Amino acid sequence: MSSEQPLTLAEIRSQRNALQGEEDAISFVRRLAQGRLDLAQDEERRRASGSDAPVESLAERLADVFGQQHGGGSARPPRETNIPADHPLVQELDAVCAQYQFESMENLTDKDLSELINALSMFEKTCSQLRHELFDKIDALTAELVKRVREGGAGAVVQDK
Repeated sequence: MSSEQPLTLAEIRSQRNALQGEEDAISFVRRLAQGRLDLAQDEERRRASGSDAPVESLAERLADVFGQQHGGGSARPPRETNIPADHPLVQELDAVCAQYQFESMENLTDKDLSELINALSMFEKTCSQLRHELFDKIDALTAELVKRVREGGAGAVVQDK
């Protein structure tokens, strides 16, 4: 028998909101990683095509790469996301990019470019796994909220305010 007191509705909502904020941060950094991965893969495709065209600057290639259709995206409405530059995942992504010389990828050897792509891919997969773990926790808290509201009726909603 557990001596822990059950969480109040306000505590459940607070925990869920905190987890959603954490998920927003991870999702944002994951999208940054995906964008950088798209750029690196575009450089790899450019090289594989044997194109003798001059290498466009990274800024010039952004519109081409990000303008490509990549599918639907999230079905949920977007929330404002303000992620500080010193967020640990932002710093980790920046460190990966610095280590593998993302900003000068056009000068990398094919092997080094492949290593950059692998590192960005692994980082993105790690972010995806973290998001899925958070979704499980958020879903559990949401299910508990729904259960409590159903059991308590309208009073459960008002009682905690």
